Order: sequence, then structure tokens, then C-alpha cells
Amino acid sequence: MNKIYNPKPETWRDFLKRPTKTIADIEATVKEIFSEVKTKGDEAVTKYTQLFDGVSIEELLVCEEEINSAKNEVSEELKDAINLAKGNIEKFHSAQKTERITIETTEGVSCWQEKRPIQKVGLYIPGGSAPLFSTVLMLAIPANIAGCNEIVLCTPPDKNGSINPAILYTAKLCGVTKIFKIGGIQAIAAMTFGTESVAPVYKIFGPGNQFVTVAKQIATKYGVAIDMPAGPSELLVFADETANPSFVASDLLSQAEHGADSQVILVTTSEKLLNSVEKEIEKQLQVLPRKLTAEQAIDNSKLILVETVSEAIDLINEYGPEHFIVVSKDEDFFLKNIQNAGSVFIGNYTPESAGDYASGTNHTLPTNGYAKQYSGVNLDSFMKSMTFQKISEKGIQNIGKAIEIMAEAEGLQAHKNAVTLRLKSLEKMSGRAQCHPEPVKGRDLN
Repeated sequence: MNKIYNPKPETWRDFLKRPTKTIADIEATVKEIFSEVKTKGDEAVTKYTQLFDGVSIEELLVCEEEINSAKNEVSEELKDAINLAKGNIEKFHSAQKTERITIETTEGVSCWQEKRPIQKVGLYIPGGSAPLFSTVLMLAIPANIAGCNEIVLCTPPDKNGSINPAILYTAKLCGVTKIFKIGGIQAIAAMTFGTESVAPVYKIFGPGNQFVTVAKQIATKYGVAIDMPAGPSELLVFADETANPSFVASDLLSQAEHGADSQVILVTTSEKLLNSVEKEIEKQLQVLPRKLTAEQAIDNSKLILVETVSEAIDLINEYGPEHFIVVSKDEDFFLKNIQNAGSVFIGNYTPESAGDYASGTNHTLPTNGYAKQYSGVNLDSFMKSMTFQKISEKGIQNIGKAIEIMAEAEGLQAHKNAVTLRLKSLEKMSGRAQCHPEPVKGRDLN
């Protein structure tokens, strides 16, 4: 790994760059595929599935027989693990529900906010060498809790034209309504425009490689929302002398094995720990099945020594990591001052893997520095807030004059008139009431 000692703040931006291509590098390819899927539908999707995944698919939609068969191919041990994770994820996301917020801002002016589910959502689940059935849990569970009507899932097929059984089992378990054998750019395009097989959705969720990330961003130009730009995985660890070097190394490697374009970073105030972690990485790397992939990611990664925790937190906030692990005697300082991170893991016994699978938090998080302005996926990601208001006669009288003055100041006479007409109507009603007062009933003297 690249070692950097006491870097100056003015150099941070340069050496903290991600090993990813820019949108400009990929955009032409994405636009070409989008255009073809838009005009040719399933034909284009099938063509690019053959090109990129090396398999010819006759039927893009996964049938019930395949889904039911997958259930028998997943071990009971894995089913138990998936169900444990499902329970924790459901608990955490169900706790995020909020009630209707109602307030009378002025006498007679009632305003409230309610949330409604996004009706049609699309989930992208990476396949390839690491079929991420855990991401199905992270996306389908909150979609179901939110009450989304249509939950469409796209994931790339293997060389036999099949979907990993764990993905199919988990999708069925979590209420996905349709599953398609489509990956990459063509999957995002299909969910954006719709094809003969795939109905278009309103919002697309899920991580992916650089091409999928750019495709999602391009999709927003066609009226489709996305969760966030979630590209290659990344992890930053701050650790001091209280950290276990083997634990830190294992966490760094757990993200490095995701892909060659992943990035992992250690920031520390202890040179002894830095050297120990470096040795542990070399040791643990040798026995990893995905050693080659991890080695490529390690080439993009950094071990950084700084003098103070204040320098460390400033550097970390500048980077804005997707995952941030802190193991430090100054733990409270980091928790108080971290501003930019997708998800935070605290202490020697909180591996990032826990958040990836079973602790309950969501692992679909902003990468590439987008943690500075984006949240990770949560229940609200699958919902939209709607505001309501109801104004009584007294209410429009209380705020009407202010509305008239403001509308006139902006030169919007029709806006003013919409209020003026109502106020005059109430004045007339009030005048008629004064001209024709109700007779006073006399006392009954009998």
C-alpha cells in the first residue's frame, strides 16, 4: 500500500482521489446503449446481455418455476442467516416510520405533512463474481415497509443464463414483484424507458460498477429519480494504538476484495500501528480466494500517518468515506466531529461486515465523496412527503392581507386576486349579517 506521512492539507485533495473514471469517460457508451434500448426495447437489452454477460437470454423475466426451484438450492444454514438479517433490517427500518405532522400555523390555518410510498421502484442487484443477495435485503425490505406497489429487480445472469439461487430466494422472501435477468447499463435503461418486458419505474436503487453508476446519473435526465451515486465500494479506518492491527487489516481487505476499483484507507496517529497493519495485510492477503482482486484495490489504497486527531478528522471529512470505522481512545471526539460519512462503525468489535449483512443498518451508501451531500438508503428513500393545508374563513382573514401585499410586490396580480375575491366575499357576507340581525327572542313571562 502507498504510505503517506504527515501530508499538508493542500495536498489532500490530490492523493485522496478515487481510482474511478469520470462521467465523461463513460458517458458516450451509456448514451449509446440508452438510445438503443429506448428505441428497440427487449431486442437491445438481449443484444447487450449477449455482449457484456456472454449469454443469450430468450425470456428476460424470471418465471415462478425458477424462483421456487431456487428455494431448494439454498442451504437451511444460509436461510437461517438470511432470516436473522431480515429481522434486524426490518426492526431498524420499521423504527424509522414517522407519524403525520400537524400544526395550526395561525388561527384558522391548518397545515400537515404525510408520507406516501413511491409506487414503482427498481432495484439493481450486482451479480457477476459476487452475487449480492444481501443488497436485496437492504432494498426490498424498506420498499415493502414503505408500501411500494411495484418492486422490480434487475440482476445480471451467469454464463448459463441463470440467477444465483440466493438472490431469487431472498427476492421472493422480501416481496419483490418481478425479477429480470438484466445487468449493467441495459438494466438501468430498461427500468428508465420500459421495454416490452420491463415496465418503467419512478426511482432506481442499488449499487454497481462505474458504468452502472453513470447510467443511473444519466437516467435522471429522463425523469427517473435515483437513490444516490453509489459506485465502487470504499472504506476509511481511523485507528490508534488501542486498535487490534489484525482486525484493522481484515476490515481493509473486506472492502478491497469487492473490486479492483475499490479503495481502502487507514488514517492513524501511530506509526507503530501503521506498520503492523501493513504486515497484517500482506499476511491475510495470501489466503484470500479473491487475492488478485484485493491486490489491485490495495494498489489504489493508502496508509496515512498524521500528527493529531484534529488533522485526522479534517482529512476524513474532506474524503467523505462510504464506510468509516473508528477505533480510538478519542472515540467521542470522532463521533462528535464526523460530518461526512455514509455509515460509521465504532470500536474493535464492530466490523464493517456487520453493516453489510446483519446488524440492521443499510449498506447502500454514497461513495466517491457523495457522503458530503447524500444520505444512505433508508425508509424515507422509498417515500415522498406531501404537504396539505386547510384554511377556514377566519384563517384567510388572518393571513390574506399579507398574501395580497407580497403578491403585489412580486407583480403577480392573479395571485393577489385569488385572495382579494375571497376576502371581499367574506366582507359582503359579514355586511349582510349585520343588516339582517337575527331577532332577539323575548323572555317567556308566562
